[in-house]
Amino acid sequence: MSHDLLTGTTLRNRTAKATADLSLRSTLQYVTDRLATSGVAGAGLLDNWEELRDAARAQRAQIISRLPEILAQLADRWEANGGRVFWAADAEEARGYISEVVSRRQAKRVVKSKSMATEEIGLNDALESQGVEVVETDLGEWIIQLADQPPSHIIAPAIHLTRDDVRDIFNREPASAGALSNVPEELCAFAREQLREKFLTADVGISGCNMAVAETGSMVLVTNEGNGRMVTSLPPVHIAVMGMERVVETWEQLDLILALLPRAATGQDLSVYTTQVTGPRRPGEIDGPEELHLVILDNGRSELIGGEFQEMLNCIRCGACLNVCPVYRQVGGHAYGWCYSGPMGAVLIPLLNRAEEAGELSGASTLCGACYDACPVKIPLQDLLLALRRKRVDEEATRAQRVAWKTWATAWSHPQSYRASTAAAARVGRVLPTRLFPHAWAAGREIPRARTGPSFRQRLARGEI
Repeated sequence: MSHDLLTGTTLRNRTAKATADLSLRSTLQYVTDRLATSGVAGAGLLDNWEELRDAARAQRAQIISRLPEILAQLADRWEANGGRVFWAADAEEARGYISEVVSRRQAKRVVKSKSMATEEIGLNDALESQGVEVVETDLGEWIIQLADQPPSHIIAPAIHLTRDDVRDIFNREPASAGALSNVPEELCAFAREQLREKFLTADVGISGCNMAVAETGSMVLVTNEGNGRMVTSLPPVHIAVMGMERVVETWEQLDLILALLPRAATGQDLSVYTTQVTGPRRPGEIDGPEELHLVILDNGRSELIGGEFQEMLNCIRCGACLNVCPVYRQVGGHAYGWCYSGPMGAVLIPLLNRAEEAGELSGASTLCGACYDACPVKIPLQDLLLALRRKRVDEEATRAQRVAWKTWATAWSHPQSYRASTAAAARVGRVLPTRLFPHAWAAGREIPRARTGPSFRQRLARGEI
């Protein structure tokens, strides 16, 4: 089933639904508090955390400036190792290539490791339309797949669900016989038992790619569950889907990213599993895939290079900005309407998703800057959000609106005209309807009534204050 929550809806309607759910808000606050606290603690263990952030920002900028060259090196080394590379210009091309591989192999079952890139291209729906069984094997992803929901967080996709919710979801499965309790160990044991058979009988494994290393033609997965290694080693075919920016040139550069990513994401010094894959199974090896494919996904990313939004390509998908964002902590991921959420999603969605409704997401921010302070690669998310707002105004503002705002700016640039305009507004505001305001900003807002009696300035001049 499609999980497009964006098309045909408004940000205001989605956020209103989320904020009305007190259980959701309580769960979000509890979990994001823990993640944010862990992230701060993980960063605090390093004396040179700020220096590492500066170094990572500079490194990512240098890599993006040479991205075509580094990607070409990656592709050459990947193919020299026996793998296959497909350059996907958009989501449709990526889905088409993967579907062709799955069809050629006559695959009946596909197991997947957590991948936001495959969420971005809507891969599951495409494969299921071919009659293929698609099984998410990350615990959080499997939970929301059974619940028929999209992910709510890029690191913890089931962050919005309580243990009671998970129990109820699992108890709808025939294998549980409705007998599971809400004890986490029991729920995890059930998931492990159900997924083990899926791993062993899968025809194709599909994963994302945290980073690829160009100098050796390798890919790296960073996970806290063993499912990533099962997906990449047991099925006879492994397909990795990588956003084109998710690459470093050397292992030394990767070392810096791995020092930052787990600390920012979960507060860990190192994730439980850091899996490196270089080529398919070689003669004499007992595990690994027969075929190894790398899908390098553009889908709008190349349009950002050299422009004011290029720094968004520096994102390493740690999720730290979500955990500290006051908007995300109140509404959760589904209110953003797509696979990305929080401050990084409010920037990425308008840039990568062509839906008309995507543009308003730049308004889902207080511009407090907490996201910048948390970002391990120092992406100025608040500046990018402001740039998107300016871009939207340039594209959508009517002539009348432009004239109105210019007049207002001129009037409030001088003390005399400022005082005259506010006095006039106060008099008019006492008799006009409170909802009368010729701009979309006013939709759903109550314009306050002007107070009666003397103003603050008048009282000050009289010596009453």
